[in-house]
Amino acid sequence: MKALVTGAHGTVGSRLCDFLQRQGVEVVRWERSRVPVDDYWAMEHFVRSVAPDVLFHLAAASSPTQRPDDSWRVNYEWTSELAWICRQVGVRFVFTSSVMVFSDHARGPFTVDSVPDATEGYGNEKRLAEARVFHQYPEARVARLGWQMDFGFSGNQMGAWLETRAREQGRVEASTRWYPACSFLDDTVRALLALAWVEPGLYLLDSNERWTFHEIASALSDWHSGRWRVEPSEHFVFDQRMMDERIRLPSLKARLPALP
Repeated sequence: MKALVTGAHGTVGSRLCDFLQRQGVEVVRWERSRVPVDDYWAMEHFVRSVAPDVLFHLAAASSPTQRPDDSWRVNYEWTSELAWICRQVGVRFVFTSSVMVFSDHARGPFTVDSVPDATEGYGNEKRLAEARVFHQYPEARVARLGWQMDFGFSGNQMGAWLETRAREQGRVEASTRWYPACSFLDDTVRALLALAWVEPGLYLLDSNERWTFHEIASALSDWHSGRWRVEPSEHFVFDQRMMDERIRLPSLKARLPALP
């Protein structure tokens, strides 16, 4: 098996590449400096030359450029072109979206039948990109992800956020009324590989069955022997959980036994 991966240097992308290689998959990383994302024919030629079995599209507009439309170009236009190229070339396409397609005013928990309502920013771009992917390539797989978690303190994931917040403020306020969509990186990447071989469609990847952010942050701190002072708050009220019985991730409690 050969996989082409965009966003291979990001938090999820780098972990996915490592996991794929451990499974014996040949991994090719899409380097934007070598293959521009706004040149359709260069992109199609690259995909044809790599001839992957599956393209995992994880990239986002995370590195600021001088172009004012960079976020839209990367999150929407590039996604649209890749979906079409994969359709033409006959490559499986797995696109990672986000629970952010739902605004903070939406009513969770969410299912595949819940209608996304984000109207601005990253969530809106991902919402529109999802619809565009299925228009371009009905056989695509789209995976909505929540907040990623890890036991380290680097990358774009909850542990790093908690570490930074505790260092800057001396404590971490965590809402007892927010149920975040979240999963551990290792569980997420296993699910992404599995999605390449299931029926096309939209999938929701979330390990949070019933816990608040305060309970999760406290359990993660407990795993680190009480590393952070986690204080309860009611500042954010939101049930962000995603429910999907078709592809269930391990429960958070499997990795965080201190959860109630």
